[in-house]
Amino acid sequence: MTVPVLEAKRFVLQAMVAVGTVRQHAQQLADVLVTADYMGHYSHGLNRLEMYIADIETKTTDPNAHPAVLKESPATAWVDGNNGLGPVVGNFCMQLAIQKAKAAGVGWAVAKGSNHYGIAGWYTRTALEHGLLGMSFTNTSPLMGPTRAKEAALGTNPLSLAAPGKNGDSFVLDMATTAVAVGKIEVQRRKGEPITEGWAQDPEGRSTTDADLAFKTGCLMPLGGSEITSGYKGYGLGLLVETLCGILGGSAFGPNIRRWMEHTDRPADLGQCFVAIDPQCFAPGFNDRMSTLMDYLRGLQPVDSSKPVLVPGDPERNHMKMVDQQGGIQYHDNQLKASAALAKRLGITPIEVK
Repeated sequence: MTVPVLEAKRFVLQAMVAVGTVRQHAQQLADVLVTADYMGHYSHGLNRLEMYIADIETKTTDPNAHPAVLKESPATAWVDGNNGLGPVVGNFCMQLAIQKAKAAGVGWAVAKGSNHYGIAGWYTRTALEHGLLGMSFTNTSPLMGPTRAKEAALGTNPLSLAAPGKNGDSFVLDMATTAVAVGKIEVQRRKGEPITEGWAQDPEGRSTTDADLAFKTGCLMPLGGSEITSGYKGYGLGLLVETLCGILGGSAFGPNIRRWMEHTDRPADLGQCFVAIDPQCFAPGFNDRMSTLMDYLRGLQPVDSSKPVLVPGDPERNHMKMVDQQGGIQYHDNQLKASAALAKRLGITPIEVK
């Protein structure tokens, strides 16, 4: 089932406006969610819309709130998201970091009082548009079981780094510090298919392939999986992100963050961090060296000739090219059924497929 990109954005925009969101904020959310699907990150696209709507309907998120600067220096800013939509807070902070980087070489903005902000790479790619390096981090609901623990205490805590190369090329890393983002388990559950070994653990701390059990227990394994396969490194990276977000920003952190779609009696109060760096403040020729390294990596002899070596950002570029060629984003039938049910409930026009 193929849906044109603009039609997918229209649907998200209309759904958000239907629950009381001002158009400007609804558009920002639509751009982030649909871009995730456009790039192939279906776990963070249309699949997430119902979560945002639920938070608005239960009044645990204020869709029309504006973020505000609490404290700043020439290179830093501490921001209160005022419980607004995550993409609105994220865009505000990244633009602030970019402005400071252009003036001081580095811009660093940390927010409290935010909500789920979509794919971390959305914000780092914004820095690329200004010839800057971008970094973005967010804490999330406690879904990761720290190495040797039976229960979750940290979030998926994603991180992203984007760096410009020559002629529009770039390195864009966007990854969770868990083995996968929880949305991937949701997608498998929606499809009625098992998950991969090493993604999540059962109540006793053992790896499970049962998508329903993994979703209900809500305990993802850290990047690397078990201790024997270096899962403690993913655990450490998750704690790194938490330090830059919840601890530095003064938001809720670790096990104190509410769980998405379960406890809707209070705001999420997420902490997020956004960094912009002007490479011109350091050694000259950054873009040339970045491209030289990426080209070398791509030119390495692959193990399988049908699967060339890629650098982070290439899979997304390939997926966007495919979407452009086929005239839209291909969604699973179950996703479209869920969206049709949402459209009926909200009294809006359902998604039109090609």
